[in-house]
Amino acid sequence: MNIHKNARLTFIRRVEMVEDVIKSGLPASQAAQLYGVSAATVRKWLGRFLAEERAALADRSSRPVRSPRAIDGAKALTIVELRRKRMTQARIAEYLSLSKATVSRVLARAGLARLSDLEPAEPVQRYEHERPGDLIHIDTKKLGRIEKTGHRATGDRRDRSRGAGWEVLFVAVDDHARIAYTELYPDESQENACRFLANAHAYYSSLGARPKELLTDNGSAFRAKSFSRVCAALELKHRYTRPYRPQTNGKAERFIQSALREWAYGFVYKSSDERTDMLRQWSHHYNWHRPHQGIGGKAPMSRLSTSRNNLLQLHMARTTATLRACRRCWLESRRKCLALPSRLAGASRIR
Repeated sequence: MNIHKNARLTFIRRVEMVEDVIKSGLPASQAAQLYGVSAATVRKWLGRFLAEERAALADRSSRPVRSPRAIDGAKALTIVELRRKRMTQARIAEYLSLSKATVSRVLARAGLARLSDLEPAEPVQRYEHERPGDLIHIDTKKLGRIEKTGHRATGDRRDRSRGAGWEVLFVAVDDHARIAYTELYPDESQENACRFLANAHAYYSSLGARPKELLTDNGSAFRAKSFSRVCAALELKHRYTRPYRPQTNGKAERFIQSALREWAYGFVYKSSDERTDMLRQWSHHYNWHRPHQGIGGKAPMSRLSTSRNNLLQLHMARTTATLRACRRCWLESRRKCLALPSRLAGASRIR
């Protein structure tokens, strides 16, 4: 029973009110004042109790007992049968001498509002390549640039960065391992598409999963001749999805959904640079730590053949390599800084 938050009477309160009137001889006006309702309400519940006893004090459906103008079940079944013969709603209404609204309402309840609903449901085709690198899915997602905290975080529609422009998120997902590689670019040009493909190929190759095939949609950047030349240079077989069939590239589409929910809209950013920095951290979390339901709750990196039983060792090896690269950069910067005073002194002597 759904009780309104301001309801004066619940089932128990109705019972108490009726018992006060019957057993204590309380007048209806006094009972109404005591329970915060009108005298007419007290008499209504008292009458129901006298007619049908305690069960009558429960809530009743607001639906009328009789609906003379309602369509009968046999005619509703006839509407459905005619629809299955692919008749339009207008023809059914004319044939049965009913209003179009009635026919539309019956077909909506039956789930046959559109003729396409008569088509059999297409079976879901799931596939997964045997080894990492056998197939790489690539897709893009356009994101608005951030100049200040927007209305998604503040809730104020006036906090919108009009004219801020767009950024394009390029994503690559390995079909077997679900390992993802992402980069943000200012646009979806063929130059950026080629650059992303080369970087993604180098990334997967460094993991020991050299890409062999590539699956993209039919976007102009992926149909460009320059993109085909890069594929040929990298010895990649390029395949395209069927037009208007995004589910063909479903693994990339699903990754984009997760990225939008957990990264793009999961934090409050003050600028696009903050969002870009967070993308690197979230991508690391996605690949190395986040359980993926499509592969049995494992992290994508655990499906690499070199790390199936030793994910921690591979993770530490790549982390160590990153730290060594950072140390080399630091030492190089320090060497240049130490050499700077002597260069300045030499320059002063020349003057």
